[in-house]
Amino acid sequence: MNLARVAIAAVAGTVVDAVYGFLVYGTLLNSEFARHPGVYRPSSDTSYMPLLFLGVFIAAVAASYIYAKGYEGGSPAGEGLRFGAVLGLFALGYAGIVNYAVLNIDAALGIRLAAAAFVEWLIVGLVIGLVYKAAVRKPIGV
Repeated sequence: MNLARVAIAAVAGTVVDAVYGFLVYGTLLNSEFARHPGVYRPSSDTSYMPLLFLGVFIAAVAASYIYAKGYEGGSPAGEGLRFGAVLGLFALGYAGIVNYAVLNIDAALGIRLAAAAFVEWLIVGLVIGLVYKAAVRKPIGV
């Protein structure tokens, strides 16, 4: 395992996750969050964004490290998608379903959050797989 490749994959995963988060959570689901003001901060309150990005980066570092430990040398896209699907199932169950059970949100938002988390990690896993493999350099003449 090469820690430089892990770091590069983590940065790429963070950037892609931030874009996905803005599009899905910040735009598409924004009105859903607004319906639960006792649970979620208003979209106008951006004071916690640095903490949000720190959390995303920590998760991307952990995911990239786990990917690198399990990397089997296959197709970067295939391995990344499989890895993302497993992380997506984890997020769907732990973040999606558990949050629905604990937070005071309706079933529609719970389902949307679980689906969004699955797709999010599917995409991030794909990016980690592609970037981790792309960072591999073969010696000249091999």
